[in-house]
Amino acid sequence: MMDKTVPPAGGEYLAAGHESLALGVPASTPGTIYVLSVIGGVSFGPRDGRTILFGRNRPEVHVCVGENDRSVSRCHGRLIHREHQWWLSTAGRLPVRLPGSRVLFPQDEPIPLAEGYTPLFVPGSGEREHLLEVFVTGPDHERPVPRHSDPTAPPRIWHLSETERLALIVLGQRYLRHEAYPQPLTWKQTAEQLAELQPRARWSAKKVEHAIVDTRTRLSKDGVAGLTREEVGEPLGNALNDNLIRHLMKSTTLIPPDLRQLDVIAD
Repeated sequence: MMDKTVPPAGGEYLAAGHESLALGVPASTPGTIYVLSVIGGVSFGPRDGRTILFGRNRPEVHVCVGENDRSVSRCHGRLIHREHQWWLSTAGRLPVRLPGSRVLFPQDEPIPLAEGYTPLFVPGSGEREHLLEVFVTGPDHERPVPRHSDPTAPPRIWHLSETERLALIVLGQRYLRHEAYPQPLTWKQTAEQLAELQPRARWSAKKVEHAIVDTRTRLSKDGVAGLTREEVGEPLGNALNDNLIRHLMKSTTLIPPDLRQLDVIAD
């Protein structure tokens, strides 16, 4: 049984209620790792072969996560230091989810963790997910400086032509209405509604497709991810348009009040 009344050999315990690692960590030796759940965690310096276990069985792991959730395995995963990096592997019945919707299964090869902050999501029963925060310090690591009075950095709002904007509002209206499980309209559905709004504009499914594809291509060339077939892979489904609409809403290029344009017959 692990005695958590004293610091672990070569490391330190982080108490329950420790502030989120997303806020940064103290200045540390490069390669130091911090691992934190809602009930506490640990920090360790880099050493080849050093292993940190996490899972439900509090007495037998370094960091306990989901201790009252039987869908979390007793030892759900481990973090191992080798080749000057920390590597993540899973051993639980359910995979661990990483940022970017990446999922790591027990049979997968360990993956290296990047320097800085990485949230890991350990699946539990039903729709529950248990957060495990990880922070690996780099050579230039510094704790973020508070900037309480600095001006708020504005999001990048993308320029859209009037034609592109109206087509995107119609295409993505379910997202703008905040429906529970939104999907883009089809090219045909979008063209039919646009034809009602602009009877003389000669809208067709092909015209809609060209306008949206041109927008995706332009934003992709300017660094927006997830807008090309090569990035997303097959089967595509609605993924490219879904990613486009979500990005435009996140950047506030499209906002719910834009739906007002669907109530105005324009020519």
